[in-house]
Amino acid sequence: MSAEGLLRVVFMGTPGFAADILEDLAPQVDVLCVYTQPDRIRGRGNKTVPSPVKVKAQELGLAVRTVSSFKDPTSVEELAALEPDVICVAAFGAILPKAVLDIAPLGCVNVHGSILPRWRGAAPVERAILAGDAEAGVCIMRMEEGLDTGDYCICRKIPIEGRNAEELTRELASLGAGALITALGQLRCGAIRWTTQDESQVTYAQKIAKHELDISPDQDAADAARRVQASSAAHPSKCILGDRTVTVLSARTAEPRAVAAPSTGQACFTEGRLLLGCAEGVLEVLSLKPDGKRAMTAQQFAQGMPGLKEGISWEAL
Repeated sequence: MSAEGLLRVVFMGTPGFAADILEDLAPQVDVLCVYTQPDRIRGRGNKTVPSPVKVKAQELGLAVRTVSSFKDPTSVEELAALEPDVICVAAFGAILPKAVLDIAPLGCVNVHGSILPRWRGAAPVERAILAGDAEAGVCIMRMEEGLDTGDYCICRKIPIEGRNAEELTRELASLGAGALITALGQLRCGAIRWTTQDESQVTYAQKIAKHELDISPDQDAADAARRVQASSAAHPSKCILGDRTVTVLSARTAEPRAVAAPSTGQACFTEGRLLLGCAEGVLEVLSLKPDGKRAMTAQQFAQGMPGLKEGISWEAL
């Protein structure tokens, strides 16, 4: 414990999900150091950019170390020298070896963005959306050497409904921060209760592959709508409308009202709606961003595409 009686914590995380958790956690504990992945080249211009967690840690005046893994024994020794009571992890981006897991007397706890044991792995929010799950959630898990295999103590859930991946991730970060703070209090007083994961219910959330969330006329409309819902700036949902490459920002399945549905591979703007014919059903695009342009509504896009009223082709990127 610190001189103020606070838990001595090392925090490990990398993306915005983890940065939001760190912001809520920091006032409640003594954060000895924040570990995050090294700065990476991101976006246009090939600029080296720090992780959201590094940015947030610096805003909070916290010590930061960047490591890609703990394969180097020196990095493990430096971590052990901090003498944390507990290590808190949220989407750090590397598997922690046993030498790290054994450092803190209260162990390593992970904020995982799924309803364990469903969606162990790297992209639980996106996979829950793509699978058509009714709920998403966050669990506080005791870390062990396996991939998200440890017991959990708290699980909080929210309906997915119309939320996209970015909205869900923000809400789950807030829920996860509160759950983590509660779990640390239970750990501190020895009142924590762990639940073993049911191995028969395990599913894995593989990383989202490049172009996996693009939409195509050979998909059914419900599948295409889920891909758009699961998309984000990191994993956009793209297609080609006429001669323009666009990122579809929001969309939904639609049944045309009193108009002929566009055939598969055809798009039209009718009755104020941008409709895309799919292998089964029709996808209504609500907002989109043409390459090199700003984000816009379907109506704004149609104003610059007169041919849409008669119908144009659309295809996969």
